[in-house]
Amino acid sequence: MQPVTQPTKTRLHALSRSPYQTDIDAMLRCVMPQDALLLLQDGVIAALGQGNVATRLLALGIPVYALREDVEARGLVEQISTAIPLVDYTEFVRLTAQHAVQLAW
Repeated sequence: MQPVTQPTKTRLHALSRSPYQTDIDAMLRCVMPQDALLLLQDGVIAALGQGNVATRLLALGIPVYALREDVEARGLVEQISTAIPLVDYTEFVRLTAQHAVQLAW
């Protein structure tokens, strides 16, 4: 008889602080291929299209999202990488429900 294996738990990483005030390298080491990343509050700065942080996040090969309300509140809509979709609070809740574990950065 083969042992029963648990389904892989997907994780939602939520970056709410500026990438310049967070240990991004530590976060990147914790990200697994099945995870997703949500940028909110000052974390949306990581989605700036001209920054190398967005490039590093996208290179992970996982879905990366930015909370639209926080991007708009900071006047950054035109500067966000086009490769990072903007999501609303409804989508935020869906992402939270979709992932078994949430990690706050």
